[in-house]
Amino acid sequence: MRSWVKRRLSNNVFSLDGETAVVTGALGRLGPVWVEALLDAGARVAALDLPDARPSEAFGRLGERFGVDRLRLLDCDITDRTAIEAVDADISSCFAAPTVLVNNAGIDQPADSPDTRYPIETMPVELFRRMIEVNLTGTFQAIQVIGGRMARRRSGAVVNIGSLYASVSPDQRFYDHLTGETDFLKVPSYGASKAGIVNLTKFFATLWGGAGVRVNTLSPGGVVGAQDEIFKRKYGDRVPLGRMAEAADLKGPLVFLASSAASYVTGINLRVDGGFVAW
Repeated sequence: MRSWVKRRLSNNVFSLDGETAVVTGALGRLGPVWVEALLDAGARVAALDLPDARPSEAFGRLGERFGVDRLRLLDCDITDRTAIEAVDADISSCFAAPTVLVNNAGIDQPADSPDTRYPIETMPVELFRRMIEVNLTGTFQAIQVIGGRMARRRSGAVVNIGSLYASVSPDQRFYDHLTGETDFLKVPSYGASKAGIVNLTKFFATLWGGAGVRVNTLSPGGVVGAQDEIFKRKYGDRVPLGRMAEAADLKGPLVFLASSAASYVTGINLRVDGGFVAW
């Protein structure tokens, strides 16, 4: 068994050398995580985000480490199909035609404060609609344009970033310690948009399987960040592995889905949730 494993690993099926990867929403919270994973695996990365978005320290370090020969930051609003078409041409000029697309761009919950909460009955429909427009419709347009070119070239991998909340509803007890006259609620369109992405994944996986394009969803569970300590404890107590995800926990699953290691994997929702849904 050991010799078989050694032979398989020597084939370097997880390598992305020579690949051109696109990451949307690259300056967001998880954007640099996906970008770094792809760069470390050998890919050149076109990092897309809004024109007024500002690079984080994490993204800046990647720029210093890899340089413009491996990493380019390009302006793109995924709700604007014309902008996606324009940046798709720019990517080919910078690197080569994209072979990996990571659809990460999306809107999550606005920063919480007691003054910005709404009961479900009066939650503004604009807030609901905007999440659907960016998270679901924007992802669809990116797949249409960039994934469509992959289908015409008959090769490529699309990884749509979903969420644990594509599969389950938020447990409001995680938030019941937050003070204020109005209870905190996760905006329901977040989970709805991510569930839509899971189905969109299946649609394109079956549509383009014969064209050599694999399409999968990667759905992280809760990722540790600036959450308060009570929330982190409550969430960790609900997870079989006893903690929230770290950024490093997400990199391997992404590289797997993007690489030839997953050459016979398409149409799935890979949950990286510490076993959350096993209970």
